Amino acid sequence: MANERIIYFAHGQESGPLGTKIQRLALVAENLNFKVVSPDYSDIQSDYGRVEKLLSLQPSASEQLILVGSSMGSWVSLCASEKLKPQGLFLMASAVGIKDLEPNSPKPFADKTLLIHGWNDEVVPVENAIDFARNYQVSLHLLPSDHRMIAQLDSLAYIFQNFLRQCLESKKKGDPRSQWEKEQEAKFQKETVKNIQPRIPR
Repeated sequence: MANERIIYFAHGQESGPLGTKIQRLALVAENLNFKVVSPDYSDIQSDYGRVEKLLSLQPSASEQLILVGSSMGSWVSLCASEKLKPQGLFLMASAVGIKDLEPNSPKPFADKTLLIHGWNDEVVPVENAIDFARNYQVSLHLLPSDHRMIAQLDSLAYIFQNFLRQCLESKKKGDPRSQWEKEQEAKFQKETVKNIQPRIPR
C-alpha cells in the first residue's frame, strides 16, 4: 500500500542524497508527516539515466506525491513528472534552459509547481528561470543568492513549509487561493519578467 504522503528528493550533479538543503527540507517535510526518500544518483553519468532511476523506483502516494529537485535534480524531477503526475514540484536553482540538456526546458506536470532561484546564480542564469516560469505560467520566488543557496536555508525552509501546506489544502478544497491572491501572483509574475525585484505577495 502506498504511503499517504511522500517526497522524493533529487540532488544536483555535484551533490549527493544527504546534501545541506535536502537535510534541512527533509526536517520540514517530516514535521508535516511526509515520508522522505532521497535516492543517490551520483554514480549515474547519463542525464536521462537519472530520470530512469527515479521512475524505476515507482514513486506513488495515496494522498500527496511531491518531487523536490535541486539544480540537475530539478530537471530530473521535471522530466519524471510527465509520467508520475505529482501533486507538487518544488524546484531550486533549476537547470532549465541549458543547451546541453534535452529537453532543455521540460514541461512541468503537477498540480502545483514552484521555482526558487537566486538573483546571482552563477551556474544557471536567473533569466532562464524567469523564461521558464513565464512560458509555463508557474510560480517563481527569487532570492538574493548564488546557485547553492546555502545562505538562504531559512528562507527555503519557510517557503517549502508553506508550499507543502498549500498542497495539502489544495487536496482538500481544490485551489485554496482567493481571487486577490491569484491576481497578486499574476502581478508578481509580470514584474519578475521585467527583471524588477518585486516584493513577494503574502
